[in-house]
Amino acid sequence: MPQQNYIRWFRDLGAKDVPLVGGKTASLGELYSMSSLEGINVPNGFGVTAEAYRAALTSADAWDELRLLLKDAGKGKLKHLAKAAATARQIVYRATDTKELREQIASAYAALEREYGKNTSVAVRSSATAEDLPNASFAGQHESFINIRGADNVFEACRRCFASIFTDRAIVYRNENGFDHFKVALSVVVMKMVRSDIGTSGVIFTLDTETGFRDVVFITGVYGLGENIVQGRVDPDEFYVHKPTFLAGHRAVLRRSLGPKKTMMTFAPGKRGATVKTVNVAKSKAERFCLSDADVLSLAGSAIAIETHYSAIQGRPTPMDIEWAKDGTDGKLYIVQARPETVASQRKAGVIHSYTLKNKSTVLVSGHAIGEKIASGPVHIVRSKKDLAAFKAGEILVADTTTPDWGPVMKKAAGIVTAAMIKGAGGDKVVFIGEPMGDAGQFWAEGRKMTLPHSKIAVRYSDQFEDYEKGCTDTRNCYWATVAFGPRGISLAPDTAIDVTFADYAAGRDPVLANLPSVRARQVY
Repeated sequence: MPQQNYIRWFRDLGAKDVPLVGGKTASLGELYSMSSLEGINVPNGFGVTAEAYRAALTSADAWDELRLLLKDAGKGKLKHLAKAAATARQIVYRATDTKELREQIASAYAALEREYGKNTSVAVRSSATAEDLPNASFAGQHESFINIRGADNVFEACRRCFASIFTDRAIVYRNENGFDHFKVALSVVVMKMVRSDIGTSGVIFTLDTETGFRDVVFITGVYGLGENIVQGRVDPDEFYVHKPTFLAGHRAVLRRSLGPKKTMMTFAPGKRGATVKTVNVAKSKAERFCLSDADVLSLAGSAIAIETHYSAIQGRPTPMDIEWAKDGTDGKLYIVQARPETVASQRKAGVIHSYTLKNKSTVLVSGHAIGEKIASGPVHIVRSKKDLAAFKAGEILVADTTTPDWGPVMKKAAGIVTAAMIKGAGGDKVVFIGEPMGDAGQFWAEGRKMTLPHSKIAVRYSDQFEDYEKGCTDTRNCYWATVAFGPRGISLAPDTAIDVTFADYAAGRDPVLANLPSVRARQVY
């Protein structure tokens, strides 16, 4: 019996191939075919077909075990979900360790090396066969790996991608949206990395994500790799281009907003997930826009062409969600992903929902909100995944950041506050929340009633990002201070804020904090 070929190159794929290679890979094939016609740059790569996933599980006789395991997963307790999902991932991970698959992936990677150079760096990403439907989005539910080098590491990353079809979030999402776990399969896409680690990257929407207005292209950008902006860890630069005037030949940036861009993600030595690191951005660099107007307009032109192309395929207007990257070595702009936008585009045209907080108080902290709704509830501080089991519906989830597998819990939250919301709002410092809290209302108390967006909070912060990264355990470099609040939110100017050391606070020498109980500081922002 001849060996089945599980590899498909971008040049041989198009939008119609979702059942074969999933939405992400099929879209990259479609974009790759557009590149010669529209002048859009797309890195080369290949997909490992969904049939490779199915064949591996069939060969391992794993289907019945998975069906029994997932029968009630995601419909009850979180602990049961987590245990079942972890076991399911192990089953898939073991099943995909086949000689046939290893050899085919190694051969395809070798072809990329011949095109781009030995030991070339690639991105390895999951691609679900039900992905990017108009009313569904699997974004962030499955694993992705960047800066992977060497055939063995690429194969390992592919296996981990296949296994991620059973992440906690993916299981719950399929249950809630009526997708059969065993009718959705996973493909893997392997694509040459763009050197945006020494360049810039970001996301483009061909509509305004706040209002759903479709006559603008909305472009965001940061320094370094795009994972930070996708995960909401960095507040980006923002640009708007008006489509009708652009198409009429009057090409100009309609509006631009400078983001703090305090950190960037870049390459690091290591294997699989340890191949990137986050570093500080020099102040002089952060205070400049990461894109020139010429680059913004070039990206806008590409985005409009992509939207027009996909709208023709779909037979209706199709706003797009597009990822871009600028290579720091060749200076070129690349499109590295495009999919139909599935949130703002689903809103009813001509209808805007607005919310007003009736009882107002002093604004103590401000940041970037996602949406316009108002929520209130008791604070529940989540330090790690272990805390999720105790989370109750209607609470305010407060954490450093959230991850895709928190999805089941986030759906129960009345509101969510994360690092990116506040770090993007105020000054140059890294913000922390302390606990437990005193009656003076200076600190955020777990379980205390709060209202978003108007909340009472005081902060711990550090001069140096390194202290933030290690949880500010070196108290000599960590500061407690009286925080100045104003109409623009939090003020952390060094000349007014850095005046009280942790030792001063512990000794009770700060008049604002002296009467509060001893505080065990914990990193949040």
